[in-house]
Amino acid sequence: MRLATWNVNSVRARVDRVVAFLERSQTDVLAIQETKCRDEQFPVAAFEAAGYEVAHVGHSAWNGVAIASRVGIADVATSFPGQPGFAKPTAPAAADDAPAEAPEPEPAALLDVPPPVEARALGATCGGVRVWSLYVPHGRAIGDPHYAYKLAWLDALRDAAAGWLDADPAAQVALMGDWNVIPLDTDVYDPAAFAGHTHVTPAEREAFAAFADAGYTEVTRQHLPAEHTYTYWDYQQLAFPRNKGLRIDFAYTSPRLADRVTGVVIDRDERKGKGASDHVPVVLDVAAPAT
Repeated sequence: MRLATWNVNSVRARVDRVVAFLERSQTDVLAIQETKCRDEQFPVAAFEAAGYEVAHVGHSAWNGVAIASRVGIADVATSFPGQPGFAKPTAPAAADDAPAEAPEPEPAALLDVPPPVEARALGATCGGVRVWSLYVPHGRAIGDPHYAYKLAWLDALRDAAAGWLDADPAAQVALMGDWNVIPLDTDVYDPAAFAGHTHVTPAEREAFAAFADAGYTEVTRQHLPAEHTYTYWDYQQLAFPRNKGLRIDFAYTSPRLADRVTGVVIDRDERKGKGASDHVPVVLDVAAPAT
């Protein structure tokens, strides 16, 4: 089986590229992030015509996650247990000037109800694997409420993921997506450019590493350990031709699933050409389960 994750940065704008990638790569299950559309706006027909079922959760023109599968979709969950919401009643904070992804606008404040759970996590069982498509909050700026939200979100996901393994050590789980964390200095073209900004803080890196402590293996680095291997390049300042990239798209897998991963490819060519996303697909080859 072939699993992949890709922040497509608007599925409606790039549906032809996404479907072409699926057909060219023969990917069985694709975890999609930043669809930027409501459920009724998702271009389901194009995926179905290519032989894929789709599950999606999206509430607005921001965030949004989906899974496209040609090996079945079952037990769809539009959030993970304990997933925190976010609302901020004050005016939007100034955008972080670090050369990372542009943050989305503030959601409306809801003072008399719990903060709304954003469309950032979608889980489904596909071909015997519990796949989660994840779009981790950006964080915006150190000290911004969104930064605290990001850390709380990662902590809650880690606790949920640890619970899944506690309940079933043989579980086949893939936590795939845009993590908005730069775990190592060698995962960014210039660490000095991020000094004092999000994505590289000790707290974010610790929250990311905690998934390994919970029993999961980040298989993309295991199979592609080379330094300065990137999955994202900004649209500005000729970042892609100059290879000014970031490595922020990852796949943490449960022990039994990690044992089945035989290879990983970062499809750098998908950053080329007209209408490319600023991220590229990360593809996992998974062997059949042992009999």
